[in-house]
Amino acid sequence: MTPFSLSGKTALVTGANTGIGQAIAVAMGRAGASVICAGRQSCAETVRQIADARELILDFADPMAAGDVFAGDRVDILVNNAGIIRRDDAVDFGESDWDEVIDVNLKAVFFTCQAFGRAVIERNGTGSIVNIASLLSLQGGIRVASYTASKHGVAGITKLLANEWAAKGINVNAIAPGYIATNNTAALRQDEARNKAILERIPVGRWGEPEDIGEAAVFLASPAAKYIHGTVLNVDGGWFAR
Repeated sequence: MTPFSLSGKTALVTGANTGIGQAIAVAMGRAGASVICAGRQSCAETVRQIADARELILDFADPMAAGDVFAGDRVDILVNNAGIIRRDDAVDFGESDWDEVIDVNLKAVFFTCQAFGRAVIERNGTGSIVNIASLLSLQGGIRVASYTASKHGVAGITKLLANEWAAKGINVNAIAPGYIATNNTAALRQDEARNKAILERIPVGRWGEPEDIGEAAVFLASPAAKYIHGTVLNVDGGWFAR
């Protein structure tokens, strides 16, 4: 075994039906983990790409949806990737758009971490949490008030949980993806002016691929990262170095 192996571990990845979540689940499987692919829609396509995997329907419109998930099978790794976004000018932003995003992106993340942490601590085990934050955990953005607030919150609770759980054998870290080529960013990439402006800001000169996030998640979940706690790792092609 190498320090980057996840052999013998079970990982639960939320939002694993497509995009970044799918890439993370596949990367975890390739590293040797048994993977539970969770999503509000079927993750069958993701499951087919992994040697040892199964799907779990979880809809975080109910932020407590994962409350009982960790009471049965032992789960060693939790990746909180599921998230939604709503766009509107700040002066027009509606309460329902605020609440829906905060519930899925922040409240569900905290209470899923809580359920996982309780299970690990009760069995006197060890575990790893990787939360998917955002560039907007560190920047303001425009027209995405609830998304920005939720992702700042994800960075904050990542650090809080690391403070509380590091000594209990649980690593808690986050990844802040840069501009990644997924369905969610298709409109940006098709807008010639916006695409050009984004690429000019990224030192590596390309959009990220979901696999770039997948491999980073494997690292943070692996024994190689055992002394890394409370970090928000930018995987952004150098965006924040600009």
